Amino acid sequence: MIGFFGYLLVIAAGNSAFQAELHADDECGEGAKTCSLEALQLRANRASCYFHGIFLAGKVKVVSHFPDIKVKLVDSFPDLEVKKVSHFPDRCGEWQIVENFPDFTVQFVSSFPDVKIRYVTSFPGVYQR
Repeated sequence: MIGFFGYLLVIAAGNSAFQAELHADDECGEGAKTCSLEALQLRANRASCYFHGIFLAGKVKVVSHFPDIKVKLVDSFPDLEVKKVSHFPDRCGEWQIVENFPDFTVQFVSSFPDVKIRYVTSFPGVYQR
């Protein structure tokens, strides 16, 4: 079965070792043909955590005009679950609200958003429907 980005997922049922067979030029390891399922999921989640070339994690400034992304705060079926952090917003959905030197800017809108978000206290990232 072909999975994300042309990777062939191989599930070894005998010893519960999940591996993914990758293309020879893959970056999962130095010349490695396999990597763990967790590493593959992390890479797939990171690849899907972009909006028009902007990685949806990092330092965010809330603005009222000319944002990079228009967001709407929702209670159900968000595109992205966001966790506010105070340090190291490195993972998908982790936002540190700042006033200076943002990675991208957002504007909260009530209609026609680019991305719908929901604040969470754990497990931020792309919402899995």
